[in-house]
Amino acid sequence: MTIGTAIVLIAIGAILKWAVTAHVSWIDLQTAGTVLFVVGLVGLALAIVYTFWSSSRRDDYDQTRPMRRPPQP
Repeated sequence: MTIGTAIVLIAIGAILKWAVTAHVSWIDLQTAGTVLFVVGLVGLALAIVYTFWSSSRRDDYDQTRPMRRPPQP
């Protein structure tokens, strides 16, 4: 899950939880909003941790090392 997807899930969950007052017979919209909100928060936390973890690992491999060329004949 990317950071953008997590933010969208948080926004949709917050809207369903606190802004929608409609009642549907087959689903509780407030509960669905809470679930989406929590899933978005967990996804955002994991995406941020993964982003920083992968960028620190990438720095280890991006170091330039001088290479010696064989002498020209």
